[in-house]
Amino acid sequence: MGAPTASRGSSAERVAPLVWAALAVGAALLAAVLAQAAGITLAATALRALTDAAAVACVGLGLVTVLVPTSARDARGTTVIRRGDRATVVVAGVWLAAVLVSVAVRSAEAVGRPLGALTAGDVGAFVTRVAAGRGTVLTALCAAAVLGCAVARMRSPESVPGRVVLVAALLGSLTPAVTGHTGSSPEHSLAVVTVAFHVGAAALWVGGLGVLLLLVAPHRALLDRGLPRFSRIATVCLVGTALTGVANAVLRLPVLGDLFTSSYGALILVKTGLVVVLALLGGLARRRLQRGTLPVLRWAGVEVTVMAVTIGIAAALSQTAP
Repeated sequence: MGAPTASRGSSAERVAPLVWAALAVGAALLAAVLAQAAGITLAATALRALTDAAAVACVGLGLVTVLVPTSARDARGTTVIRRGDRATVVVAGVWLAAVLVSVAVRSAEAVGRPLGALTAGDVGAFVTRVAAGRGTVLTALCAAAVLGCAVARMRSPESVPGRVVLVAALLGSLTPAVTGHTGSSPEHSLAVVTVAFHVGAAALWVGGLGVLLLLVAPHRALLDRGLPRFSRIATVCLVGTALTGVANAVLRLPVLGDLFTSSYGALILVKTGLVVVLALLGGLARRRLQRGTLPVLRWAGVEVTVMAVTIGIAAALSQTAP
């Protein structure tokens, strides 16, 4: 009986991330269409959702060594960490490839040309003269660093601390946000700080829960050690995400009525509603995890699914002018 159960768990681990990524991209495209985006902007929005999802996944995978403390590094704990390293190689590779493709797409969007008419000079101008372009290059460097660290850890886990992967992934997830539309805010410095905290807190929360669900939760002994750590992280991240989200919305939309009269405001309202749902689901999942209730994985899966949709909405929001 043990083998089929393990097989089902392994299949879920492989399929669930693909489903979540597809939901993030699909939600981003739908939101962009409803916001009346078209053409190359739709491609840029889809790529932004994919790169955001990959970055969040890398942040979560970087948390594995935090969720599985040194005291739990028995055979099961070591296996979980090794699986996390292997997954990081794959996800970081996808992240890097998507960022490189987005350079071309964003360059075409910036110069107003189709991809087929894009020149090397157009790409060079975008990545050197435009803040968003320079940010994309920095994101690519962070993704490459995560990939390199993960490959090194595959060969020798002690060669690179897991927290290095976490920091590089966090930096890569922050860069697109702080070099994007916040640059046009009247309160530029404050906007950059709030959006950095907002994105970082959300990445830790979403990525951490996904990893807890797929890698740690199947092992009850590891879950008992990792859950209290993640609960503290998630609580801080939830509060931080909510407060900085409100602050950033106020900075971007100083007129309250814009919430109800603009596409940007509508996306903010949808994203706010999803965050409230996530808070409720998080509380429910935490109680079930503590009680060891079996359907907890289903509830946590629902929470990550809603998070994936939220990432897609946030990606569309980043491509929509207020």
